[in-house]
Amino acid sequence: MSLARWVEPWAALGLKVRMELHAELRRRYSEAHRAYHTLHHLAECLGLLEQARGLGRGAAELEIALWFHNAICDPRRSDNEQRSADWARRELRRSGATVALQDRIAALVMVTVHEVEPLTDDEALMSDIDLAILGSGPARFEEYEQQVRSEHQHLPLQLYRAARRKLLGDFLARPRIYHTEDFFEQREVSARRNLQRSVERLSAKFW
Repeated sequence: MSLARWVEPWAALGLKVRMELHAELRRRYSEAHRAYHTLHHLAECLGLLEQARGLGRGAAELEIALWFHNAICDPRRSDNEQRSADWARRELRRSGATVALQDRIAALVMVTVHEVEPLTDDEALMSDIDLAILGSGPARFEEYEQQVRSEHQHLPLQLYRAARRKLLGDFLARPRIYHTEDFFEQREVSARRNLQRSVERLSAKFW
């Protein structure tokens, strides 16, 4: 996530590059309460985008959207994606983006809510990159689960377990987790195995 990597997508879209925004986003991803939605997660996402550039159409738009997709992360709120998308719009407008470009990038951020089907190839890729962790190896997935629990430590254990079980169960109930063929072929089986194991563990009774 070098400065050159930050400059490239903005310049490719003909937008003003603001280095103070780069510093502010890095600061946000380094907030003390974050355990998973950190600079490491952002770097993982950007790395996956680099590997999958042929799957989407707007690489520069996707890269900017990834920088913003967890820009605001307050575990006590449910509107983080909307607030992050709104922030992206404001910064894009300040940098000279058209309303159409603002709309596309905001939509890419909002697709990471994972409540509606992606409408474009770029939205499908954005969704798959954000959910790539579900199809990671068992050790990385377990680390991820512990990190998510750490971010939600304000919730009582039983309440957290019930909410997490429902979320993961909803993903399991979908016909497919990944929308692009590459991610589906590479990660779907592993993701379902990880999710099933986690749901079973969350469903177990502890006395």
